[in-house]
Amino acid sequence: MRLILPFILGICVSATAFAQDRPDWSLVVHGGAGVIERASMDAETDAAYRAAMAHALETGSAILSEGGSSLDAIEAVIRELEDDPLFNAGRGAVFSAAGQNELDASIMDGATMNAGAVAGVTRIQHPITLARSVMENSRHLMFTGDGAELFAQEQGMDFVDSAYFFTERRWQAMERALTAQGLPVPERPDGAPEPEHVDHTMLERLDREHRFGTVGVVAMDQDGNIAAGTSTGGLTAKRWGRVGDSPIIGAGTYATYGCGVSATGTGEYFIRLNVAARICHEIEIMDRDAQDQASPAQDAADHVIQGLLTELGGDGGVIVLTRGEAVWSFNTAGMYRASLMAGGDPVIAIYGDED
Repeated sequence: MRLILPFILGICVSATAFAQDRPDWSLVVHGGAGVIERASMDAETDAAYRAAMAHALETGSAILSEGGSSLDAIEAVIRELEDDPLFNAGRGAVFSAAGQNELDASIMDGATMNAGAVAGVTRIQHPITLARSVMENSRHLMFTGDGAELFAQEQGMDFVDSAYFFTERRWQAMERALTAQGLPVPERPDGAPEPEHVDHTMLERLDREHRFGTVGVVAMDQDGNIAAGTSTGGLTAKRWGRVGDSPIIGAGTYATYGCGVSATGTGEYFIRLNVAARICHEIEIMDRDAQDQASPAQDAADHVIQGLLTELGGDGGVIVLTRGEAVWSFNTAGMYRASLMAGGDPVIAIYGDED
């Protein structure tokens, strides 16, 4: 008993200190990573992306500061990003080689480790809401294609015509990609507006960053529960029903009691490395083996992204949230990203040379 009591007291003291150290709530958001360079970004576009990231923080923090759940904050923020044509998710999604917008999303609750995901949906306005419904209203984890949309119909989800997702810059980016590959360009979809001019510089920038467009959020609520969510339109000119890492639990999205991750990048590599789960697991190991480590979250994220992913030939980035800090890591020129903790100042960045 003399040996056990100090041990128990030590645990209690550590837990109390830990609770005091962590913020009341925290939030971190990304809007995709890639060849995002100052030289190719005009001031207006730069400002638009920063404003979108700032609004995402406002939306999420309003929910979290009022005692809302991390899941509610994630769904609300991603729904707004899915409605914003700046991002490769929902309304701004890229086109497949067949001329369709094929959407993927996933969400995971770290408190319970429940998760839901959808892949290849084409008429769902908010795939992240459908992914959450899969988690909460079915005994399964992932639905794809027609099956996912049948489930969505039974759940009363919002359906839209395919033309809702149409953006001229994404269509022309798909045309350029198919032409470069020597593949036929599909017919312009019914209901799409008349063709309009798109700046050549913008299309060149999309060519360089098209693989990396995804949106994601990780949040911790006032109860200390962490959750993560991700939504994407996938790759420009993707073929054969390709699915990347975004709807794959453990690869593109992952959450535990103490860690949450959302990823963006070349999904084939993130799947091979099980990137999101690997980062959380490495953080757990570092926490256990090196209590004095300055930032296990940053070290784990950098080890996986700057080290393992880069060595494998993949590129992209992650946002990571633990119960004490929010970090990000990417091996591309830039990543649209933002974070905010209770009592702190918002951090918004785009390029690799920003903090």
